[in-house]
Amino acid sequence: MASSISNDLYLSNLQKKEHQTGSNILGKDDFMKILMTQLQNQDPSSPMEDKEFISQMATFSSLEQMTNMSSSFDKFIAQQYDNLFIQQSSLIGKNVTYLQETQDESGAVKTESKESKVKAVLFENGEAKFQLADGNIIGSNSITKVSNEDVQASK
Repeated sequence: MASSISNDLYLSNLQKKEHQTGSNILGKDDFMKILMTQLQNQDPSSPMEDKEFISQMATFSSLEQMTNMSSSFDKFIAQQYDNLFIQQSSLIGKNVTYLQETQDESGAVKTESKESKVKAVLFENGEAKFQLADGNIIGSNSITKVSNEDVQASK
């Protein structure tokens, strides 16, 4: 009886699998593990120089401070978005004059001034948008005037 080798076992037929071993970024935990491993495996007859140890501890301290600062900065940015949203919500119920670009039949772009009351404030992709009574949604950069006057009374 002749034995045969399965075609699945040939190297050319095997699927290559990619292996990934974590991220490329060293965090403070990774740095601390490396430092502890260094200390545990150093040669007792020639321990790590004080200068090297101080340098590594300073690097670790800097890394920890930068990580904390990054976290604090992320919290600060989130708080600024919240403040902006709350500040913009004060325009609800106010009348705004805004610029809107439109195209005429010939394709020419015209900018016209319109007035409407702010019905709601939306927050999308880090930007405040205003939903108006006339159905339009505009950004704050389109607003040219804010007033308590009734839109009908000003015309």
